[in-house]
Amino acid sequence: VDHPKFQSNEVYIGGDSYSGITVPAIVQEIAQGNKKGVQPWINLQGYLLGNPVTTEQEINYKIPFAHGMALISDELYESLQKNCNGDYANVETRNVLCSRDMSSFNEATSGLNSAHILDPVCEWLDDTEISPRRSLIKKYPSKFLTKNLKLPPLYCRSYPYFLCGFWANDDNVRKALHIHKGSIGKWHRCTYNIPNNADIHNTFDYHVNLSRKGIRSLIYSGDHDMSVPFLSTQAWIRSLNYSIVDDWRQWHTNDQVAGYTRTYSNRMTFATIKGGGHTAPEFRPKECFDMFSRWISKRPL
Repeated sequence: VDHPKFQSNEVYIGGDSYSGITVPAIVQEIAQGNKKGVQPWINLQGYLLGNPVTTEQEINYKIPFAHGMALISDELYESLQKNCNGDYANVETRNVLCSRDMSSFNEATSGLNSAHILDPVCEWLDDTEISPRRSLIKKYPSKFLTKNLKLPPLYCRSYPYFLCGFWANDDNVRKALHIHKGSIGKWHRCTYNIPNNADIHNTFDYHVNLSRKGIRSLIYSGDHDMSVPFLSTQAWIRSLNYSIVDDWRQWHTNDQVAGYTRTYSNRMTFATIKGGGHTAPEFRPKECFDMFSRWISKRPL
């Protein structure tokens, strides 16, 4: 152990989005290691997940979410319910009526930003795509004056996404972060070159196991996220069948309603972030910080 003086510090593990798959598995691995006496012992206290991917059936809740947000008509919603029997994730090709309704749903919701239905749709770019374009623009400016390069406007969330690539690969930044030169290659925000097997199809059992060990959890959802709707998160939490100890109520930031919350007997707290998307801290940083600060201090939201 490099810093034994920190070993007694409380440890919380958190993440958003796909971390809903990986974090519960990591927390369980640590808890099992502690039980087996693996050293160093880790003072594991809890975990938190935002807009967490949890099950392959999440799409089943996009339809009621879209209806509740007035993105599809009553008639289409009722037809989807009738023709698809509530299963929109596994549509059989021979079910022509369900397939037709799903096509209508996809058409009605196309052109929307599923991460936050009120945000503009912007092109997804990273620094590897932008760099060649920018060098060409600088070298041959007149040739690109009338060209539509589809660079995201400054107000788009994808704009800082690709800027972080320039920042992380800057020599001065790497030096400040004490990254030894040559020890690591070019940083990319997203990479698909990591070999892996997707063998966790849902994390229900992980949450149950961790609850039995008395480990606290905070699960939160931005209520304008259609990619992992809050309805889906609420549904799988209810399916765990724990009793409610603090029922549905508002929680506040600066005397304003910041969302709604509920706490269960397994020490799991669920909270919505009003106006939040995927992921909630990107859209509502102040509210999410207040929520986190109260929870980690063991205070009610």
